[in-house]
Amino acid sequence: MKDFHELAEYLLERAKSYTPDEAHASALYSLAQYIKGKIAERKPVRLNFICTHNSRRSHFGQVLTQALASHLNLPDVQTFSGGTEATAFHPNAVAALQELGLKIEKMDNTQNPRYRITTGTTITEAFSKVYSDAPNPDKDFAAIMVCSSADAGCPVVIGAEQRISLPFEDPKVSDGTPQQAATYRERALQIGTEIAWAFMRATSN
Repeated sequence: MKDFHELAEYLLERAKSYTPDEAHASALYSLAQYIKGKIAERKPVRLNFICTHNSRRSHFGQVLTQALASHLNLPDVQTFSGGTEATAFHPNAVAALQELGLKIEKMDNTQNPRYRITTGTTITEAFSKVYSDAPNPDKDFAAIMVCSSADAGCPVVIGAEQRISLPFEDPKVSDGTPQQAATYRERALQIGTEIAWAFMRATSN
């Protein structure tokens, strides 16, 4: 794909014929209602995607949700990500998002590098952090738990108005195998498609 618009259109098209499993459908409906309610109240929609290491799935959630929001012209949607511990935005996850058409610039070469991701007029600075660290919000946000470990380890997310359990399989199981690139792409598209599914319901009349 060429850019975030083309990627977002692809995710939205996939979502039209997508059927999430029962547990995810319930979680995604809750997410859609949260987004819809905030939009109706003309309040910021703050979504914090949380996994254990803030290295793969939580970044997929943050970045792809921001791409969808930018494409749908929803400027009040603000996306964040964090972990129960900080590591680094994994290079395999970065590569998967770049392959899908997102513009990503590496800003430094530290152990936990920062990346600049551009979707329209929105610039996301992505790096690994604990979910309560700045620049993440400390109140008035929805916590979306995208891994089962973080979901079990954080039964309460302080400051969250709503906590949504939406776990996905970790693509790191494919690291170093011939299936690596395909697995990361598949997981990114799954997460993006499910978020698009929620957005379609959040923005419908």
